[in-house]
Amino acid sequence: MNPVLNPLTLVTFFPLLGVLALFFIQSDRKNTLRWTALITSLITFGISMWLLAEFNAKDPELQMVINLPWIQVAGWNISFYMGVDGLSILLVLLTTFLTPISILSTWTAIEERVKDFMLFFLLLEVGMLGVFLAQDLFLFYVFWEFTLVPMYFLIGIWGGPNRMYAAVKFFLYTMAGSLLMLLAILWLGIYQDTFAVPELIAKGGIPANIQIWLFLAFAAAFAIKVPMWPLHSWLPDAHVEAPTAGSVILAGVLLKMGTYGFVRFNIPLFPAAAVKLAPWMALLAVIGIIYGAAVSYAQKDIKKLVAYSSVSHLGFVMLGLFALNPQGIQGGILQMINHGLSTGALFLLVGMIYEQTHTRDFDVYGGLWKLTPVFGTLSLIVVLSSMGLPGLNGFVGEFTILLGAFGSDAIGSPWYAGLAAIGVILAAVYMLYMFQKMFLGPEGSVVEEVKKHGHGIKDLNLREIVTLVPILILIFWIGLYPKPFFALMAPTVDKLVAAVQAAAVAMH
Repeated sequence: MNPVLNPLTLVTFFPLLGVLALFFIQSDRKNTLRWTALITSLITFGISMWLLAEFNAKDPELQMVINLPWIQVAGWNISFYMGVDGLSILLVLLTTFLTPISILSTWTAIEERVKDFMLFFLLLEVGMLGVFLAQDLFLFYVFWEFTLVPMYFLIGIWGGPNRMYAAVKFFLYTMAGSLLMLLAILWLGIYQDTFAVPELIAKGGIPANIQIWLFLAFAAAFAIKVPMWPLHSWLPDAHVEAPTAGSVILAGVLLKMGTYGFVRFNIPLFPAAAVKLAPWMALLAVIGIIYGAAVSYAQKDIKKLVAYSSVSHLGFVMLGLFALNPQGIQGGILQMINHGLSTGALFLLVGMIYEQTHTRDFDVYGGLWKLTPVFGTLSLIVVLSSMGLPGLNGFVGEFTILLGAFGSDAIGSPWYAGLAAIGVILAAVYMLYMFQKMFLGPEGSVVEEVKKHGHGIKDLNLREIVTLVPILILIFWIGLYPKPFFALMAPTVDKLVAAVQAAAVAMH
């Protein structure tokens, strides 16, 4: 297949055509700019559907591979190596699915420098897709670092009052972890004479004590991105200050780059270290689950509550991945998708009400259900999804993760699963508490304030409903019939688990 016409090249770099088109549109033609960005992202989603149609779910190997020489100097064999398999296909689809939804949510929210916003947003999509498809460590690092730049500007220019503080903190935290990863990548590439991930996995042969150091260097970058406790403190600031579309894509996709890094690189490249450190990773994950839930309950700012809930939910993902068995890893990957949908939808809903009231303190709301029944109904579905109600997507992922963690030889104790289950209960507590404060009971002061200005709080309009409905369809689909989602990843996950178990046997 011609590399230029390969679905992977097209899906990754098609947004650049939109960027090029935006350069030729005048800055004051705001709607034209918005439509150009939206149509570009919709076509990119269409290409990802073609990629899905070409994908053979029964094949555990990399598919639609592009492998071209790129930087070949002084014995460095760096290639432009891309491929897709069961570990990355769902994350590619999630990225192309959430990008047009995020752009649609900015229609009335972003009025200043619309052209620049759309440019950065489409560039961010290129970086995120590259991260999930790169199979060469150096190429992966280039895409990984590239995503920092557009996100920094999205927070720093269009964010809230403390936007510069949040943007710089986000940049410095992520950059610090990435430098350790870069050192490990360079060591690996020189030691093994290749940067290609499949070749590195096939070669193996890294002594167990060195594997641990390399594992920790990669884990520094990924754990900050997830973010795992105690490296999470950049996240609430970034979320609270980011514009709505920025929060959606940050929670929906950027955090998943961290969890994806663990399952794509840490576990298969350093299997002996992964087995040895699995109980410690599980311990940090469980602390994150309970800590994130407890701190969420203490928040009054809706956006902060949702941000801290991400620390808790992504703790579940990490627990599943380091169960190192098929149930845990498949549950972890599915929960990445579930979190992207549920938390993305929560941030959209927060943005929609904030546009009208300009406050995120849920104590001043109250009684919204009577005034905005459509908004209330959709919010209730998303809240129930986020707390893992059976029949909705969150339950399937969390149940599979707990199943994997309970029977995990690598973690070594069912207590981790037992403690994590407390997080499910706590999620119900803080989500229902927020919902009750905002939607039920007497009308709050902000409702009265808006009425004084001669217009009540308006229910969702057609554009806002159209923004949310695709996410709601997937929330029900995964909750009621998750089989197609598991089928896409099962063969690749089984192959990964077999390789890790072989490494564990070799250790003893």
